[in-house]
Amino acid sequence: MWKWIILAAAAYLLYRMFSNDIKRKLAKRDDPAEQERKVAAGEMVKDPECGAYISADSAITVRDGETVHRFCSYDCRDSFLKRLEQSGRTLPPRQKPDEDS
Repeated sequence: MWKWIILAAAAYLLYRMFSNDIKRKLAKRDDPAEQERKVAAGEMVKDPECGAYISADSAITVRDGETVHRFCSYDCRDSFLKRLEQSGRTLPPRQKPDEDS
């Protein structure tokens, strides 16, 4: 008898734990109005390759003169660079910081 009560309690606790986790994940998703607000405020930018909106402080970037392109993944970045090379355009090489400074 006690086994069934403990098993039922454990099953209920697992159910509550996973259902709360799913609810939190669904609540984190931005609705379209919130996403538009973030884009307008400059908090999110559009990936030039796939069109996904990502955080403006994304770590995957390519600098083209004064323009900084931000990407959602390394695959998108590599695809973007490959497309530039196929069009005959190359980006200037990265400048290394002076070691004397």
